[in-house]
Amino acid sequence: MYIVPIAWLYVALMMAVAEATSSQGTVLGAFFTFVLYGLMPIGLLLYFMGTPGRRRKRLAREAEETEAYLAAEATNLAQAVQPTEPTQPAQAAQGIEAVQAAQPPGLDSPASQQANAGHLPPGDLVPPVRKEP
Repeated sequence: MYIVPIAWLYVALMMAVAEATSSQGTVLGAFFTFVLYGLMPIGLLLYFMGTPGRRRKRLAREAEETEAYLAAEATNLAQAVQPTEPTQPAQAAQGIEAVQAAQPPGLDSPASQQANAGHLPPGDLVPPVRKEP
């Protein structure tokens, strides 16, 4: 895969050497020949060729983070809803209240009436105003 970039860098290096050893050439000219004909084009080529791989890695990482978040939320919800065996009636009432408090808000709660159910901060509450010409 890297044979073409290596070969092109070799060609650019030979051009730079020819520039530096020429009677009319300079070392500064050789440096710019190598950078402008060799390093910059190869750097851009390798960057553009690597874009699909970087995108795949980013999407895989985001999917992994989403799965971990959903698994953690499911675990938290399962632990909150799971009732314990009460030994006395007073503990049973406290257990029911704890389970009801841990459950997500129902459809009649004020948090669920918000657009995002209260999980995210609200966006811009002031609508944009168009200026008249």
